[in-house]
Amino acid sequence: MEAALHEFLVGQSTPLLFAILAIMVLLLAKGADSLVDKAVEISHSAGVPKALIGATIVSLGTTLPEASVSVFAAIEGNPGMALGNAVGSIICDTGLILGLGALIKPLPLDRRVVNRQGWIQVGSGVLLILVCLPYSHLSGMFSAGGRMIQVAGFLFVGLLGVYFFWSYRTAMKAENRESNGKDEKLTWQTITKDLLIMAGAIAVVILTSKVLIICAEELAHRLNVPESVIAASLVAFGTSLPELVTVLSSIRKGQGELAIGNIIGADILNVLFVAGAAAAVTPAGLAVPKDFFATHFPVMLALLIIFRIGIKVCDTHLSRWVGGLLVGTYLAFLLLNYLV
Repeated sequence: MEAALHEFLVGQSTPLLFAILAIMVLLLAKGADSLVDKAVEISHSAGVPKALIGATIVSLGTTLPEASVSVFAAIEGNPGMALGNAVGSIICDTGLILGLGALIKPLPLDRRVVNRQGWIQVGSGVLLILVCLPYSHLSGMFSAGGRMIQVAGFLFVGLLGVYFFWSYRTAMKAENRESNGKDEKLTWQTITKDLLIMAGAIAVVILTSKVLIICAEELAHRLNVPESVIAASLVAFGTSLPELVTVLSSIRKGQGELAIGNIIGADILNVLFVAGAAAAVTPAGLAVPKDFFATHFPVMLALLIIFRIGIKVCDTHLSRWVGGLLVGTYLAFLLLNYLV
């Protein structure tokens, strides 16, 4: 289906591609708005913190593009792209998207959620590095790389189930629920309706993101933009576009807790869901290139630690200086990749 869509769009005229691009931007914004509105409504009705909704339901939806790209890449014999997409998305989500969000407006911190989910976020990143290390020849990791074996993939998928079960149990505990000032009784019909609307909004975000990236890439080619620029920009954060528009929409609507929760959850799912599923469907596991140990993993870990420190030292809001550090680290990563 994606190949047919790509072929259809590439065959269109340049003016029509610009028109499609504009329409997709509008639909993308509308889908993100609907997703945020419904997530806030569910949070309000159920008394569950918005950050927790963002770290589970919303992040699961917005990481579906990364998961589909990585799993199909692994099945088609390109495991390097599978792992690169997962790690690159964590770097983009935490460095660029969360950093930009904090720079635009300091983001409110729900400490009950960020302290719990945030440590899982850091732990997931560390666990990913540990399972990729070549323990038989650690001294050669910078020259020969490593491998994430298939068993590790099944382990991550199992941990994904544990994560969602734990998140559900945590949300249902009385001390973690919020009073909304209403005495309304939730029904399964209401919950199902709200979740279906959210699923529709997520589908709009994902589909429009795909069309948007294809149109942008084709227009860039026609305007003679260098391949290296396209690879370093459009392709690099293409699968993270749903997180970007969701975060920006959350900030615009004054729901910063949802934005932070979305990024924390997306990082966790990029490890357990995206990398885990890709490794699980690959009998030989995912090859880890040597440059991951030299640049990708250190930058990923640095971004997670900067975010963790920001949560620790900031009082009620994630400050702009933390956003500046995150964006600066991301830009340094891009520059390092270009130079190497």
